[in-house]
Amino acid sequence: MRFALAAFLVGCLTSSGGATADEQTPRGVVELFTSQGCSSCPPADRLASELARDGRTLVLTLPVDYWDYLGWKDTLASPSNTARQRAYALARGDRKVYTPQIVVNGREAAVGGDGAAVMGAITRAEADGGLALPVNLKIRDGRIEVAVAEPRRPLAAPHAEVWAFSFERAHEVQIGRGENAGRTATYANVVRHMTRLGAWDGAPAKFEVPAEEVLRAGADGLAVLVQSGTGGQPGAILGAAQADPAVFDATTTAARLARDPY
Repeated sequence: MRFALAAFLVGCLTSSGGATADEQTPRGVVELFTSQGCSSCPPADRLASELARDGRTLVLTLPVDYWDYLGWKDTLASPSNTARQRAYALARGDRKVYTPQIVVNGREAAVGGDGAAVMGAITRAEADGGLALPVNLKIRDGRIEVAVAEPRRPLAAPHAEVWAFSFERAHEVQIGRGENAGRTATYANVVRHMTRLGAWDGAPAKFEVPAEEVLRAGADGLAVLVQSGTGGQPGAILGAAQADPAVFDATTTAARLARDPY
């Protein structure tokens, strides 16, 4: 019975075709750099959760590790998140690295807890044309499939990298020590792993990898960014897509049942 259910789910997902690129395009990409050891971060964490629930903006939370010495080791932090934040600061030229910090569309930074500043950055990004590149993301038959289409408008530098971000849609942490001792924090779309899928040179392109190369234990969400520059010097985000939660859940359930049919 379990094997039949797995086959049924995979079959449905394979035949459904998924959402179109336009349906998957968010109004912008918000990256929150935060820390469990930062007393000013909880308002930013709540704002990120609100934006994620709204669904029009792709939100990624990237906990950093440079406040771990203050008495509490961030349980979700990753050195790669810290490296990404520092790379942004170098690319912008302002060298400002702090928490909570939000970066919108890979370009403008704002204090993460300042709702007006964050919404202003999102509005300016939209007024500047938003995301120019349609991206379609599918998860089926144990593989991640990404299609990058023609740009909606001419791009100054049509060269970029394609990255997959696996994340947990919600993660609750009880903080035992440090500046937030006694608090319970809930984080939205916590990045667990980043995977470079390849380079994009301006023409329509497809990328395909086994899901196991991208997803990590505990991940229940997936997003793809097409970003100018390099991982060491990231630039503007040109396109993005997020896997539909229902499709993601059904796909991963099918794969799990197929591995363990009894």
